Amino acid sequence: MTLLETFRSRHLLEAVTSPDLEKALEKPITVYAGFDPTSDSLQAGNFVTIMALARFQRAGHKVIALVGGATGLIGDPSGKSVERKMLTVEQVEKNLEGIKENLSRFLNFDGGENPAILVNNYDWYKNVSAINFLRDICVNFRVPQMLAKESVKKRLEATDGGMTFTEFSYQILQGNDFLHLYDTYGCTLEIGGADQWGNITAGTDLVHRLRGKEVYGLVFPLVCDSTGKKFGKSEGNAIYLDARKTSYYDFYQFFMRAMDADVIRYLKIFTFLSDERIAELEASLKAAPEKREAQRALAEEMTRMVHGEKGLAIAKAATNVLFGGSVEGLSANDLEGIFANVKSATLPAAETIGKPLIDVMAAAVMFGSKGEARRMLQQGGVSLNNVKVSALDKTLETADLVEGRVAVLRSGKKNFFLLKIGD
Repeated sequence: MTLLETFRSRHLLEAVTSPDLEKALEKPITVYAGFDPTSDSLQAGNFVTIMALARFQRAGHKVIALVGGATGLIGDPSGKSVERKMLTVEQVEKNLEGIKENLSRFLNFDGGENPAILVNNYDWYKNVSAINFLRDICVNFRVPQMLAKESVKKRLEATDGGMTFTEFSYQILQGNDFLHLYDTYGCTLEIGGADQWGNITAGTDLVHRLRGKEVYGLVFPLVCDSTGKKFGKSEGNAIYLDARKTSYYDFYQFFMRAMDADVIRYLKIFTFLSDERIAELEASLKAAPEKREAQRALAEEMTRMVHGEKGLAIAKAATNVLFGGSVEGLSANDLEGIFANVKSATLPAAETIGKPLIDVMAAAVMFGSKGEARRMLQQGGVSLNNVKVSALDKTLETADLVEGRVAVLRSGKKNFFLLKIGD
């Protein structure tokens, strides 16, 4: 199976600029994809591009990850109905470091026979004057063609009344990026989401016009779930690759929550599992959907790729806590993430450490009254860190707290309560 055939079978191919790309890929070429430095961490929505680059590198092609330090200062209008917030140079520089770290989990930048390359387009724009930009770069673009781009049409039709010239110039910069990478690295292919088609063809046209060479563009479908919601959006909260922004547990659970109608497609797009293994999971999904084996495989593969075996172990341990498992090995931050949506209270150490658990639960208003707390404790219905409390005179000690600041209380089987120790 050729690389493009693999892309087609894995839902990674929407369109190419020329059918000649199939033949061009018979030998190693150089391919690039761009990433906006709008955050110091990439998101789940970047997975399609990341996995596509990873597949190219694994197939022996040279890959370039371009971080848009310059274009990030402007903002890509593609797929947007309003203008993006502009970043400062300092913000972009900070974000670049985080993005490089994220990409290094998937792409090999560390030498060997075929290392990936990371570039920042700010490096070739920062010293270009406005006059030189207009004379040397903008002169190669035609306004009618620029207006015909779908991303421009949509922005012009937006309810806010149009788009700024700054946004309008974005395709000029991205098109010129392709020319720069062609001249510098011999790059002949740009890849991106379907919403990048206009920006990508601006580059292929420019290289052909100025260098007389055919270069190519490849776009993959924009991934949405079966309800039409864009992949990576979870109730308005982005799913980040940085564990400081999205915990191991939340990351794992995002993929565990994949709907039956989506999970097989996600396995094909986002993992390197074989077609045979995915077929087995699809058969399991049809025969016993309640087992959620496909979702578990997806969650485990994605968490392992992004956070390693350690992150996966923590995510699974965190999941186990919700079913009565031990909190051992989990940090206070892990527990706060797991129980972010349960009832909680913060009490000072002076009112908790060494105090009867009944008094602590009453002070935290875990129950309606101290009497109710006592009755539940007498009936064996209270657990501390998922261990049943059998002694009525149990006191809360420092050893009961994770990192000295968090304890998990539970009444009955599922009524969790997070106790936090503060100043």
